[in-house]
Amino acid sequence: MNVIGLMSGTSADGVDAALVDIRAGAQRPALRLLAFETFPYPPGLRERILSAASGGSTAEVCHLNAYLGELFAEAAGGIARRAGVSLGAVDLIGSHGQTIHHLPSPRLEGAHSVRSTLQVGEPAVIAERTGVTTVADFRPRDMAAGGEGAPLTPLVHHMLFAHASHGRVVLNLGGIANVTVLPAGEDAGAVTGFDTGPANVLLDEFVRTTGLADCGYDAGGRLAAAGRVVPEILEDLLQHPFIRRSPPKSTGRETFNPAFVDALRDRLARSGTSAVDGLATLAAFTVQSVSRNLRAFVFPAAVIQEVVVMGGGAKNATLMRGLADALPECAVLPAESLGVPGRAVEAMAFAALAFLTATGQPGNLPRVTGARDVRVLGCIVPGRNYGGLERD
Repeated sequence: MNVIGLMSGTSADGVDAALVDIRAGAQRPALRLLAFETFPYPPGLRERILSAASGGSTAEVCHLNAYLGELFAEAAGGIARRAGVSLGAVDLIGSHGQTIHHLPSPRLEGAHSVRSTLQVGEPAVIAERTGVTTVADFRPRDMAAGGEGAPLTPLVHHMLFAHASHGRVVLNLGGIANVTVLPAGEDAGAVTGFDTGPANVLLDEFVRTTGLADCGYDAGGRLAAAGRVVPEILEDLLQHPFIRRSPPKSTGRETFNPAFVDALRDRLARSGTSAVDGLATLAAFTVQSVSRNLRAFVFPAAVIQEVVVMGGGAKNATLMRGLADALPECAVLPAESLGVPGRAVEAMAFAALAFLTATGQPGNLPRVTGARDVRVLGCIVPGRNYGGLERD
């Protein structure tokens, strides 16, 4: 199948779109990237999304759901044009949507233990505008089965990066940092993974609120490289309960949010610490939360030779140097060195998950999410080509 994957992460800055050629294989599907592009959100939309996520009105969430559906549909059309492929030749679209809220810890309501998550970007709009059958809402089924609904990418990391003789950790430094553990061999049942804590979500928020850079982020990690890590603040940050919690675990802006950054800025101001030193300390917080999680929950049980890094944080030289220093027993390398564009992997993942759903195959790994068992994920919105898929 030709499948388009659409993804917008915690940073809420645009739609990542990938067109992927997916073919069934003897042990796992084979993925070949045909085209990838990021389609930035219009000015001001990011702020509206973050405001809605932190306490917006139901009317605004309702409107954003439909509006983002339009933008995701435009991104699907855009990536098809870039690849020189008509939408009529696309078999399927898999859309993660834009997370508004993610509450994986169960909340007791009467006799019910309730886990919840909400991604917007209406799939009915995507299917209507493109004519292509669309799969979306991947996370809720895993949560209904007792899982965290995240991370869902480890199964696809296995498709892309599993190696017969090398143990690998795939580290995604998006808004949130998450790891997939791929022991040497071909057994998907041995794969584990979890969120380790924040990555770009706090770094970007800190840069924006302190005015350190007009672009709103630390390009290449140059600002953090100029600062000095404050050990006592770093150690306090590392005492956060999520960092120390055992997997399975997932997190998001509900935990690592503007209020977290505001509290840090207040502490820096009281101690007379510069903003650049604060940024350096936050960068070290990301690095150390990853390394401590690996040492506590991964290395005791798995032999790992390589840490494969992707996501926006892979372009941050300060984070990459910090990881290499913190994990001297492993080679720390970007996904590009293995022939896969790191920025494309998450969009590719939701293309692959849509393929699994459309072909009746489970898309979660219970060892990763904590679900009771494997499940076929997502909801299918038929497009004009739906009968063709059914016959296939």
